[in-house]
Amino acid sequence: MNWRTVLGLGLLLAALASGWSAWRHRASNAPQVAEEGSTDFVLKDFEIITLGKDGKESVALRAPSMERNRADQTSSIVTPLFLLPDAAGQHWQLRADTGWISAKGEELRLRGNVAGDSPKDGKTPVTTFRTDALDVLTEQSIARTASRVTVTRPGLSQSGVGFQTNLKTKQYSLLSQVKTRYEPNAAR
Repeated sequence: MNWRTVLGLGLLLAALASGWSAWRHRASNAPQVAEEGSTDFVLKDFEIITLGKDGKESVALRAPSMERNRADQTSSIVTPLFLLPDAAGQHWQLRADTGWISAKGEELRLRGNVAGDSPKDGKTPVTTFRTDALDVLTEQSIARTASRVTVTRPGLSQSGVGFQTNLKTKQYSLLSQVKTRYEPNAAR
């Protein structure tokens, strides 16, 4: 045998071995299909400002962590701070242990140690409310809950079950089991 035949057979065997190896390992290199409940993306230490249809600020969100669910495109948030503007452009502050945002952003759900504070505009007394759960309809600027709520203003403390407020007009309603405590000296 001459050296060209030996070299040709060696190259043929090497080509067959590499082809067989590539064929055997091709399945492991294919992209894996995402799980139905997997996360689309994760944000860390962020701020998002969304604009309404009129081009003005609708909602601002600050939080240490947010994950978007790939299946239904909803988002889960850890310790969110939502800033929602009133009619004068001043911001309500809504905080909670956890938050949830619908796929189109028209609904927010806050759960655990929910705290709402009205804007400090100097014209109206600061109003705060505390509850365990709150749902916000962003397009209507409505916040509501069926849980127990405590509302405080300088000189006034109210509690009840069920609550609704219009964040633009700063009007609120306690729906049942309302108790009011008025302290005129505390308002000064």
